[in-house]
Amino acid sequence: MRNAPPIVPELGVADLDVSLRFYIKGLGFVAAAERPEERFAYLTRGAVHLMIEEAEGPGRRFRTAPLAYPFGRGMNLQIEIPDVDALYGRAVIAGLTIHLPLEERWYRQGQEEAGNRQFVVIDPDGYLLRFFSGLGRRPAAPNRENGTGIPDASA
Repeated sequence: MRNAPPIVPELGVADLDVSLRFYIKGLGFVAAAERPEERFAYLTRGAVHLMIEEAEGPGRRFRTAPLAYPFGRGMNLQIEIPDVDALYGRAVIAGLTIHLPLEERWYRQGQEEAGNRQFVVIDPDGYLLRFFSGLGRRPAAPNRENGTGIPDASA
């Protein structure tokens, strides 16, 4: 794919058609390339690239163990977009499963904090997708709570 970012996740899915509806109709991705004979699609949404393939489909598959729901156990994909509020509204209207509602969250990075406006949605196979728009940076204040309700001891 031309102009692909350095890393493009490839997710195994149970049903390619269900996943295509979720990503295209629910989240506004575009099918940039498809190989129906391999049950594979390359999706984009602006600068975001994602590959999905039917886990039990034909062709070569890269797995080290059988897949069991939720497929994305132990990870989430953080995806930066310019329009998180609009996408959140679209996801809610589409009836997608929201795991974490839209929030503002600041993350300590040394002597600064980086802000995100974000939400987490669960795809049909259990992958967690954390969409966010950046809020910028600010100095880390002493004893500022880190968003968990626990004061940051490193301040």
